[in-house]
Amino acid sequence: MVAIEFRPDRLVIRIEGWDRLWALKSRLEVPLAHITAVRTDREIGRGWWHGWRIPGTQIPGLITAGSYFQKGKRSFWLVRDPDRVIVIELIDEPYDQLVLEVENPAAMVSRIQSAIRA
Repeated sequence: MVAIEFRPDRLVIRIEGWDRLWALKSRLEVPLAHITAVRTDREIGRGWWHGWRIPGTQIPGLITAGSYFQKGKRSFWLVRDPDRVIVIELIDEPYDQLVLEVENPAAMVSRIQSAIRA
């Protein structure tokens, strides 16, 4: 899972515990100005094909973590439970989207949207 910190101009996403190993990353920073949309999405994490891993870890039904490439877009994933997923759409960043499992998806989407507006 991830912990999301709010700074005045950016989100800091810290990858916790063993998930650092599976995702091959420990932290991401995203300027709020580069976030174009954020939403909950219970369906995106289901299934087994999320794109080409570059690098990443995927054990269907258990975890999808790391960098993936599909349909011309690069995304970062860290998902175990598809029912707790948010998707953050980005511009001018190495990733086109972040697909992350969070504790309370609806509340996190609301907090990110508020931070973008502020």
